[in-house]
Amino acid sequence: MFSWLTNAWRVPELRKRVLFTAVVLGFYRLGSWIPAPGVDSDAIENYFNQSGGGTVLNLLNLFSGGALSQFAIFALGIMPYVTASIILQLMTVVIPRLEQLQKEGEAGYAKINQYTRYLTVALAAAQASGFAFLFQRQGALDANFGKGALIVLTLTAGCTLLMWMGELITKRGIGNGISLLIFASILTGLPIGIQAWVEGGIFERLFFPLMAVGIVVAVVFIQEGQRKIPIQYAKRMVGRRMTTGGSTYMPLRVNMAGVIPVIFAAAVMAFPPTIAQYFPQTQGFINEYFSPTDFTYLILQGAMIVIFTFFYTAVQFNPVDQADNLRKHGGYIPGLRPGPPTAQYLDRVLTRLTLPGAIYLAIVATLPSLFIAFADVSQALAGALGGTSVLIAVGVALDTMRQMESQMMMRSYEGFLK
Repeated sequence: MFSWLTNAWRVPELRKRVLFTAVVLGFYRLGSWIPAPGVDSDAIENYFNQSGGGTVLNLLNLFSGGALSQFAIFALGIMPYVTASIILQLMTVVIPRLEQLQKEGEAGYAKINQYTRYLTVALAAAQASGFAFLFQRQGALDANFGKGALIVLTLTAGCTLLMWMGELITKRGIGNGISLLIFASILTGLPIGIQAWVEGGIFERLFFPLMAVGIVVAVVFIQEGQRKIPIQYAKRMVGRRMTTGGSTYMPLRVNMAGVIPVIFAAAVMAFPPTIAQYFPQTQGFINEYFSPTDFTYLILQGAMIVIFTFFYTAVQFNPVDQADNLRKHGGYIPGLRPGPPTAQYLDRVLTRLTLPGAIYLAIVATLPSLFIAFADVSQALAGALGGTSVLIAVGVALDTMRQMESQMMMRSYEGFLK
């Protein structure tokens, strides 16, 4: 591994990308400690400490890297952008214009990304207003209209800046920028989780390290697991040249969606409590049924993860398009006719692979809430070493290392992932 890291550092382009990513993430962490103007950070933090570990706010605080409990300029994190992406992807299914844009290649995706940015700003402004209203109503924030407008503007600008930073990492850095921002946020809670583990009882000290290692092994096993579909290419004429046939395979991963469904589900489950901040009469209902330790919440979260796993897999891999591409290039699956039979076979195999992957994601993601509810484990420990955090951290790390490996292989270096 050390030789692989040394070789990676010797590649100028890769070294620049890694350093650029590290600098951007450093600025992100710095902004997570700069409070919004006119905010008493101590009062906000005291409110979080008194609210306990079973509120959605603590989950949002995890994804913001602790910036929400400080009411910093990056308090909203990147979740408004994730929510906007979900809404736009769902709308492409029901709005023909957006579906057409999705099929137009780079130009269409650029237009959809533009719509996503606009929606992100609107959602960030709404969420910032909700938080300002909530904290003022709880006595943790004393603001008039002018000060409140300044706070909302600051938080919205901070979320917009994070969106831009994530896109910069994707374009000029290494890995997926949005995922890496969430990855950095989760790692921020690791020292607090380790402290809670040291101060915990015998159950926490013995069980949680074993569980964390087990989740890491399971994530790597599932993420790297794949079904190889044999592909045969027939001889055919291309111009005046006869191409030789050959055989290869099409890799279908067990969990093609990665950790995106978990992030999507967290964003969707945080949406109703955000809206409820404008309607105090619904606060009791939201606190009862949208608490991460409530059984109803766990069922909804698991269902959302399963649904988004199938949805995102369908977005990434279309069996009809894959079968059509195989037919156009003279490829076929042995024993199957090209066209619809091939598409039906790919769809059937993909469904059988995706279902256990989706169930695995749902089970692992709900583990922290189960421990908080039934084993009296602290929020800090369950959040840092529990299922969702480890799942996202390991998944993002694998994706980033996979991109680094592809950069290494392009330059004739040996890869790291075997």
